[in-house]
Amino acid sequence: MPPFLRGLTLGLTLIVAIGPQNAFVLRQGLARRHAGLAALVCSLADTLLIICGVLGVGALLARNPALTTLGTLAGAAFLLGYGWRSFQAARRPVTLEAGGQSVTTPRAIVATAAAFSLLNPHALLDTVVLLGGASAGLGGSGRYAFLAGTVLASWVWFFGLALLAGRLAPLMRSPRAWQVLDVLVGLTMWAVAAGLVLGLRRP
Repeated sequence: MPPFLRGLTLGLTLIVAIGPQNAFVLRQGLARRHAGLAALVCSLADTLLIICGVLGVGALLARNPALTTLGTLAGAAFLLGYGWRSFQAARRPVTLEAGGQSVTTPRAIVATAAAFSLLNPHALLDTVVLLGGASAGLGGSGRYAFLAGTVLASWVWFFGLALLAGRLAPLMRSPRAWQVLDVLVGLTMWAVAAGLVLGLRRP
């Protein structure tokens, strides 16, 4: 899989999981209160974390062949674990609830979205550690293509969620829809993990 498509696919599989960022953007979209601003802050924060992961952790690992192998295997292991978690989640589906009071002022929206993005341990793990390890085996141009794909996934998802909140809300509340999505996410993560491991065997 080309690095750009690998980054785009991996970025989407990570970001669509139920989490505080998604619930916050969806809630603002349903309330029609600065949903675009919420999406913008979440996307910018994710971009910053992704850059730290791909160009920071990933570039550091790539300077040493042994660290590259270790980082790639670690990224594959994370993906296998996340994929297994998705399969387990499909057995006990939950829904993304957008209820609750929406944030009303732009300043509060910026603060809340930044907190959900930058103070969320799962977001830090996904963007910095996992994406950094997954990009470790890529060359300079490949790493930038991977970075572009993951960043695009973040922006497309958050702004799509904000703009289409009304239409997406019924789907987000359907356990069956999340079952199907969890299975697809799990399969995709395992496929990307296999690609990372197979890439180590190439001369």
